[in-house]
Amino acid sequence: MNNLNRLRIVLWTLVAVVGLGAAGLYAYSATRPSVTQNLGDGDYQLLTASGEPFTRASLVGHPSMLFFGFTHCPEVCPTSLAEMTAWYEALGDEAKDLKAYFVTVDPERDTPEIMGDYVAWTGHVTGVTGTQEEIEKAAKAWAIYYQKVPLDDGDYTMDHTASVFLLNKEGNFEGTIAYREDSATAIAKLRKLLARG
Repeated sequence: MNNLNRLRIVLWTLVAVVGLGAAGLYAYSATRPSVTQNLGDGDYQLLTASGEPFTRASLVGHPSMLFFGFTHCPEVCPTSLAEMTAWYEALGDEAKDLKAYFVTVDPERDTPEIMGDYVAWTGHVTGVTGTQEEIEKAAKAWAIYYQKVPLDDGDYTMDHTASVFLLNKEGNFEGTIAYREDSATAIAKLRKLLARG
């Protein structure tokens, strides 16, 4: 077989593989459920820092920011809280109906009192905690990744999703603000959310 024939066979094989891959991707895309279709749905029973029940229904009636973290977090959580506070200040009266929630992924240490103290300085963010089982339900409902990571001194830290979720007044997912996202971009996303009423 000469080189030209070998090249043709290789090329046609590549065309066939790409074609099959594209067909498979189309079939998967056409049949899989939307990732955000039921995001947040679930029967989780949590508590705010002030002892009020916090459930899926608590996110209905107003636009919201939702963040999952923990109070022993060395950088991501305090930075995210500071950014949320700055967004409120930048938006002023535009954000009067916007709620913000900080849900712990470390209920073993984050009691309602600790959560309340941790977010108090923001003036806007509500701390939320609950039992390990209920936190697991909420994290699963929102597709949040978190994992306990042991430290050398016998203590532990938590790995977790670092995005702020944006929810409309129906409590449905509208998008995210990434960790350390440009402030102007974040505020533009919030204005778009708030404009929907």
